[in-house]
Amino acid sequence: MTRILYALMAIGIYSGITFYLGWNLKKWLVAINLFRLEPLYWIVLFVISFGFVLGRIHDILKPLSVVGSYWMFFLQYGLAICIIMNLVMWLTPYKNVVVLGSVGVATLLVLFVIGTYNAYSPVVRELTITVDKEGEPLRVVVASDFHLGVLSNKRHLQKFVNLSNEAHPDVVLLVGDLVDDDPVWFVQDGMHEVMKGLQSSYGVYGVLGNHEYYGGEIPLLIEEMEASNVKMLLDETIFVANRFYLTGQEDLTNKSRKTLSSLKPENETYPWFVMNHTPNDLETPAAHGVDFHVSGHTHKGQMWPNSFITSRIFEVDYGHKHKESMHTLVSSGFGFWGPPTRVGSRSELWVVDINFTK
Repeated sequence: MTRILYALMAIGIYSGITFYLGWNLKKWLVAINLFRLEPLYWIVLFVISFGFVLGRIHDILKPLSVVGSYWMFFLQYGLAICIIMNLVMWLTPYKNVVVLGSVGVATLLVLFVIGTYNAYSPVVRELTITVDKEGEPLRVVVASDFHLGVLSNKRHLQKFVNLSNEAHPDVVLLVGDLVDDDPVWFVQDGMHEVMKGLQSSYGVYGVLGNHEYYGGEIPLLIEEMEASNVKMLLDETIFVANRFYLTGQEDLTNKSRKTLSSLKPENETYPWFVMNHTPNDLETPAAHGVDFHVSGHTHKGQMWPNSFITSRIFEVDYGHKHKESMHTLVSSGFGFWGPPTRVGSRSELWVVDINFTK
């Protein structure tokens, strides 16, 4: 009963915000003589605002989930812009709805163009680290949070394959949230044929993220990844090419996942790399002697100023940190969740050159 009450409260608050946005947009449309068919206007607005949920009810409604994804962008920045414009009208003598509304809409469109470019134009980040272990230099490609589906699509995946192959890596690490919940679009669009194009000396390895658990189709995902020549590591440690140990942890969403101590290799002579989608705990791997720890999940907030939240939740929400003897790296992701937009972040992959002291 309590959950139902909380859900109704959340729906009520969300509907109120939607109404506030619609009311402000209506004022501007009336001012420029473009407002028509009021009942239809409100129906369309609320269908769009709940599209992300409605699109998951039935396959025939799936296009609404795409519209709903874009709505998230307009909800976040539209709300901020409406509040600012209303404050200007209430606190200053300036009351011109046409000008203020036009400035607000133009700002929103500029942010949308920038965000779309940042999402679909990935960059390569480069990092060089030194590990105090025995070994020859290694080049590792690290990427996470592809959210492959309708919007983060086959063409976007091909960009990753091209950029990764250009780096000529020794190993490729895919650190969770490979698909956007359900792998159905990965299957239907034949994305495994693109993923199979990844080239590396010692293989391509992946782990599960929270969204794979949300989708509930993990066996199908693993089957597709295996067909893509991606070895999924589910709470296991393997010895790669007689050169380094690689551990793939289950995501934090799996409450019964194994402890890192149970996955620790017995031979500490060789380097130990760990993939863990969510960077919730860096103390444990540092204490257990992990040399290179990679994560994703945070998206660096994806859209500013959300990064202020992620930076307070996680010890490292983005980038590289040398913690004791461990190097940790958190990627903002190659794809995106929800709206295909990034403001204050960028779709990326990392090329990490690892040197050894011995």
